[in-house]
Order: sequence, then C-alpha cells, then structure tokens
Amino acid sequence: MSGLRVREMTIADCDRVAEIRTRGWQSAYRGLIPQSYLDGLSLEEDAERRRTYLSQGDGSVVNLVAEDARGELLGWACHGRYREGEVLTGDAELYAIYVHPDQVGRGVGQALLTESLARCTAAGHGRILLWVLKENDRARRFYERAGFRADGAEEPFEVDGVAVPEVRYTRALPR
Repeated sequence: MSGLRVREMTIADCDRVAEIRTRGWQSAYRGLIPQSYLDGLSLEEDAERRRTYLSQGDGSVVNLVAEDARGELLGWACHGRYREGEVLTGDAELYAIYVHPDQVGRGVGQALLTESLARCTAAGHGRILLWVLKENDRARRFYERAGFRADGAEEPFEVDGVAVPEVRYTRALPR
C-alpha cells in the first residue's frame, strides 16, 4: 500500500487503536474463541486501557501505528522484552499486531512487523518471540512467511473458561 507510514502511537490514537484491536479480535478469532467473549468486547474499555498503558508506561513497551496518506490509522502493533513467566529476558517479544479487518492483506501488517523487527534489532535483541493461537492458520502463515518458526512450546490461553491453545514462534534477529 503506497503512502503507508508507521509511527509511534500517541494518546490521541487510543480510540482508533481500540477499534482496530477489538474489530481485529472479532474478525480473526471468530470460531476460535467463545463468541460470547468476542461479543462482550468493549471499545470504550479497551481505549481506556490503551490510554492508561501509554500514560503510565515506562517506555519499555513500544506501541506503533500504521496510517495511510490521509492519516487514517489502519493497524497497531506493540513489542517489548520477552516475558518468561513474570521475568523479562534479553529477547524481544511481539505482543500484538492487529490490522483493521477492512485492511487485511494490503501490507499494513507487514509494515508494522518490519518496523517492529527493525526496532528490536536496533535495541540489540538476538531474537524475537511471539505467541499465536494454534488454530489461527492465517496468522501462522503470515509469521512463517516473515521467517518465524514454531519452536514447540505450547500453552493454553483461557477465555471465558475455555482453554484455547497458543503456540510460540521465534525468529533470530541480525546482530
């Protein structure tokens, strides 16, 4: 997509990022997690969480947005240090990438991933890890095309009392 720009997220972006994230969940996870959970997602609550995270954050989590030439936000990503339980490691973790469902397949996710990878490399991380729903074939193909590989780790993610398995992916970063 021409005219696409990736930049750091601001407080002013929180409402649109909440919409992108919520609509992304509702689209990407339909049939993978309980519909009751997806139906109960609140744009207002998510936007407030984003504002709190940004205003109280210490800068260790990087939030990025992708916007078109008109300044319309199309996607959001965030990354930081990898969490092994409650312990932060020296590796990086891609916590999330969400693209508005109307924009999927237009290069927005790739632009966000490319920028996250560049920033994690510049920060000196040797590798980047991420967790993805095991049954989310579209996302798994996206990450595999970008050089990520499943490393065999698997954990359940509980949603409304239902265990939804996640698998871990990893990719080495250039030194």
